[in-house]
Order: sequence, then C-alpha cells, then structure tokens
Amino acid sequence: MNNPTEDEGCAGCKATTSPKWRQDFPIEWEGDHYVSRREMVKFLTLGSLLLALANWAAALASRFLHRGSRAERYVGSAASLEQTGSMLFRYPTNEDPCIAVRTPAGKLVAYSQVCTHLSCAVVYDKSENGLFCPCHHGLFNLEGQPIAGPPTRPLPRVQLQQRGDQIYAIGLEA
Repeated sequence: MNNPTEDEGCAGCKATTSPKWRQDFPIEWEGDHYVSRREMVKFLTLGSLLLALANWAAALASRFLHRGSRAERYVGSAASLEQTGSMLFRYPTNEDPCIAVRTPAGKLVAYSQVCTHLSCAVVYDKSENGLFCPCHHGLFNLEGQPIAGPPTRPLPRVQLQQRGDQIYAIGLEA
C-alpha cells in the first residue's frame, strides 16, 4: 500500500496545484506594487502630453516649411489665362494645388486651392467674382478673404511674377 491509488494521487494533486485562473494569470504578488494606479495615471498623462506636443510640432513644422518658400515654378502662359479666366497649377510641391485668376481690374492673383474650412478644392466663379468652395458653399473674394459660408481664415496667397507671356510662382505667403 505504499503506492497510492489513482484516487489518492488526484486528491493529493488537487491540494498542491494552483487554481486554473492563477495558471492563466501568473502574477507575482511581491512585484505587484511596482505598477500602482498613480504611476499608471502618470504614464498615461505624460504619454498623452508627449503625443499632443508631437502633433503641435508637426503642424508648426509644416507651416514654417511652406512659409516664405522661394522656389520658382512655371505656372503657364498669360494668353491661356486670359482665355479661361483661371488656371490650375501646383506650388510649391506637386502635392499642393493652386489657382491663378486674372481679376476684372487686370490684376494677376493666385491662391492655394485648398479651402481653409475642410480642405475642399475651391474653384473660380466668374458670376460671383470670387473663389467658390462647393463642399459647404464657402465664398472667398479675389483678395483671398472669406465672405460667405463656413470658412473663417483667408486662403494662402501665392506670389506670382509675369515675364512677358510667361507666369511664374515665386513665393507662398501664409
């Protein structure tokens, strides 16, 4: 009778084995105090602050990278602008759409084509003599200032230079 029977062995096993949940979640209680609620809140707060600062830094960096850009790019010919009333081009990079317009007074103006409300593309509306945003019916005058609809900020202005019949974009004002 030195060998325990199968039933006696199982009864002995149940007393020495840990519960099923403890096997699934092996927590060492001695080290549990190292992650307190206070430290967890501190970690989440500092992590959130770091992410917010990174977002602000990225937004400011992109704003300052485009401000005062002095790259020169060919826009088109003045003759084609006279025929169509407006001309689309890209400046300062190929990802930045812009629009050039000859005002009724004969002045040449250009702005970013991205609406300052929700980034929809603005188009020249000859009947309104302004730049129209079809997404939410925003309207900008030919000075780039919002005059109707949800937009509250002016369009970024592109500086143009005309050399004979050729038009060049030479700078971007924020």
